[in-house]
Amino acid sequence: MNTPMAGESDLDQLLQHMAPVVCPGTFVYCTFPDASLPSGLEPVSTIHEVEGLTAIVPKAQAVALGIDFQFESALITLSVHSSLSAVGFLARICGVLAATSIPCNVLSGFYHDHLLVPVDKLPETLRALSSFHR
Repeated sequence: MNTPMAGESDLDQLLQHMAPVVCPGTFVYCTFPDASLPSGLEPVSTIHEVEGLTAIVPKAQAVALGIDFQFESALITLSVHSSLSAVGFLARICGVLAATSIPCNVLSGFYHDHLLVPVDKLPETLRALSSFHR
């Protein structure tokens, strides 16, 4: 079995090489108390909680299926392969966003971290993230 390469853990390298990539579309949060996803729903992420299943899905899918949703957001992938044990990377990113009053929800995958921010705050978010490349 091939073991994937470990990601970067050096904070300066992560911040220098981090490039935000905006995923097309608007994404929303839905919740399903019975932990069952409706047919036709293709989430970008799910989280099992005591209260039920949270699914982050394209807004168009939620609307088409008549599913209640919250938090219309832009999905930004930070395209640097960050280590799952990197220290301080997301704290720095979220700190900059918090300083400009931008709410942010974070998802971490094996290779990248992903930010969900309000759609109307996307331009402001991208400006804030560009501050790491000066």
